[in-house]
Amino acid sequence: MLKIILQSTRLVPPFNEPARDLRIQNKPLWLAQRDALAPYTTREMELPPNERLPQTRQACLVYRDNLWFDEFYIRAFLAEATKRKRACRAAFTINDPAFREHCLPLSSSYTPAGGLYLADLWYYPNGPEPEADPLVIDLQAREIGYYHIPTYMASDSGDLVYWVPLRSLIAIDSWVHIFVADMIFGLFGRGARFEKRLNEDLGFKLRILATSLYEGRQVLECSKLVMMGRNVSVDPTAVIHGPTSIGDNVTIGAGAVIENSIIGDNVNVSQGCQLMLSVVGDGTFLPFRASLFMTTIMDNSMVAQNTCLQMCVVGRNSFIGAGSTFTDFNLVSGTIRARDGHGELHDSNRPVLGGCVGHNCRIGAGMIIYPARTIESDVVLFASPERRVIQHDVTYEESDHHKLHFQHNHHQRYPRHREVVEESW
Repeated sequence: MLKIILQSTRLVPPFNEPARDLRIQNKPLWLAQRDALAPYTTREMELPPNERLPQTRQACLVYRDNLWFDEFYIRAFLAEATKRKRACRAAFTINDPAFREHCLPLSSSYTPAGGLYLADLWYYPNGPEPEADPLVIDLQAREIGYYHIPTYMASDSGDLVYWVPLRSLIAIDSWVHIFVADMIFGLFGRGARFEKRLNEDLGFKLRILATSLYEGRQVLECSKLVMMGRNVSVDPTAVIHGPTSIGDNVTIGAGAVIENSIIGDNVNVSQGCQLMLSVVGDGTFLPFRASLFMTTIMDNSMVAQNTCLQMCVVGRNSFIGAGSTFTDFNLVSGTIRARDGHGELHDSNRPVLGGCVGHNCRIGAGMIIYPARTIESDVVLFASPERRVIQHDVTYEESDHHKLHFQHNHHQRYPRHREVVEESW
């Protein structure tokens, strides 16, 4: 089958980079797409904006490159589409709670069509054609609460919950969608699928128990749930609970606690670090007592000692100084507003949400960042009496390095392009 990739040139703030180059589950989005589609496609081509689809009679899968989908959604979509033997386009209904609660807020990529929302994913059995039937795939979402909180922090109960799908597709229009894809649809989804299989597959459950007994470990610590790469050094006092995957050449220090996380290659997790439901990119360095909760860090970044990040997204090649705190809850209001892909503020539909740091940023020690604030790529922030608390989004023009006579030492690698080609097919 031919795979046709529609290029999206829109840049995702505050990274100032197309979605295809951002990391989801510690993979560039374009690579995650390729891996999910590898069993079904043999050839591919990329089309820039406004270029017409090729005239061919070959079966085609067409998608925009800002979509993140997992193998479970693609398998269900293609199975139903090939069964129909007609051109189909991925669609969602507003009654699907995972789409309504997590995909739709802050999005701009879905096309309303009656009671449906159409995504930029098509299947053509006989080559591209003008019309395609909407195809709604049940995401099989289930309500999962992850901790008990005071009732004033949750609208209906004292449990903060997400609608976690077993099959996932989401358009990456905002940095919040990276958080959703990595945490809710990624790590929570992996845990939900594991629990489902454990309850339904007796043989799988017995294999897990047998491995745990043979290794003399608790079930969540056995090698079936904690998968490690080559040349991994783990201190005996570290605690690692699965499902967790750890890459090659990783060092985990004494007293570290890791739960349901993804850790890339060449990562150093020092003494006393806490990683819970987080994605840590290749080459990341976490000095002692750094804490991450439901946080994404892309490749080659550093979060210094005693820093706490909750529900945040950090880009590549960035540094966050010691003792900094990213807050995630508005004390006197309800849901938090965040910026969409056009840079406009909208309701994020989240009562608790951290902040976002772009690529190539340098943030000084002891900073406090308010919920959902963003720091644009290439920004430098000095800790000073004038700027210790970040109350608003920080743009590149507000970077502190502009005040220095040697400002040229910090190069701008991710400029903000104000003119973006409008996309239409």
